[in-house]
Amino acid sequence: MLANIKSNHKEYQIDLTQPLDISMSLKGGEKNITSWYLPRPTIAPAEVDGFIVSIADGAAVNSNTISFNPHAHGTHTECAGHITEAFYSVNDQLNQYFFVAELITVAPGKLNDDFVISKKQIQNLLGSNRPEALVIRTLPNYKDKCYKDYSHTNPPYLLEDAAVFLRDLGVKHLLIDLPSVDKEKDGGTLLAHKAFWNFGSKLRLDATITEFIFVSNKIKDGAYILNLQIAPFHNDASPSKPILYRVL
Repeated sequence: MLANIKSNHKEYQIDLTQPLDISMSLKGGEKNITSWYLPRPTIAPAEVDGFIVSIADGAAVNSNTISFNPHAHGTHTECAGHITEAFYSVNDQLNQYFFVAELITVAPGKLNDDFVISKKQIQNLLGSNRPEALVIRTLPNYKDKCYKDYSHTNPPYLLEDAAVFLRDLGVKHLLIDLPSVDKEKDGGTLLAHKAFWNFGSKLRLDATITEFIFVSNKIKDGAYILNLQIAPFHNDASPSKPILYRVL
């Protein structure tokens, strides 16, 4: 099924039968990723007055209760409310869902004891492209990204100048396969988050950051149409399911 998507005053054609899912599924237990020093999520039958709501235990239906943190346990999309005292819900701020996107693959460079993504790296990979959304796949790109414990591992992160560059370029939606665009232990400075959302000036409330994606090595770098869908949580962040479509 072909569809025409109009964005940035241009029209793009995509095949809706060929989606490229770059989200991680959320699982209960040790097979799920975790970060930010939290235990892994749980998915278990609800219990009501001692009655377990599971067909295996005699109930008519299965009804699981899920306990998780959207920032720590899987693909999630967040708005500026993640770093503001005032409350902003990503469900209120994200009200368009199709965007012109560019997928780039970056090998983070060494900076002291850290691995980082710099402005220069992104500039070189983007060239003259000015996408609405940028999808960053980092190297190495192993499947353990989908189930490892990132706590106390000092994962790679975005330098502040890279976030400023993307903001000034007009990128509204940043997607990355790391736990955060910022350093795990930075003393609360959150330089990349703040730069991207223009914290301290006019907040970019319509801009989002999506973390913990996973882009298969089979998906080539280049231009795509991104469909960014979230669960309708009234929260600064929500589980999300970003989908890429090749531009025909």
